[in-house]
Amino acid sequence: MCGYTRIDRIRNGVIRDIVKVAPIGDKMRETRLRWFGHVKRRSVDAPVRRCERINIPDGRRGRGRPKKNLDEMIREDMKVAGLTEDTAQYRKLWQDRIKVVDSGESSP
Repeated sequence: MCGYTRIDRIRNGVIRDIVKVAPIGDKMRETRLRWFGHVKRRSVDAPVRRCERINIPDGRRGRGRPKKNLDEMIREDMKVAGLTEDTAQYRKLWQDRIKVVDSGESSP
């Protein structure tokens, strides 16, 4: 990107500053919260909402720290963004709050 190669040994953060894009973690958080808002605005009988109520039987756990599930990630993301589940019902407000603006873009 930008004509640099691995041999140039330039850090990702420097290239992101040159290209003027937001950090990947922030963009991933935006995507997760966008999907969460979409799902929460659907009716309770929608197939995607019925998946929330599925109970997965406990099996044998692997070694080490358990992986985070989607619910835990969404809770953390909402805490960072200062949102609640009820806010997802207000689509425009939700979109404005979760939007991550790249450095090169201007906010509307």
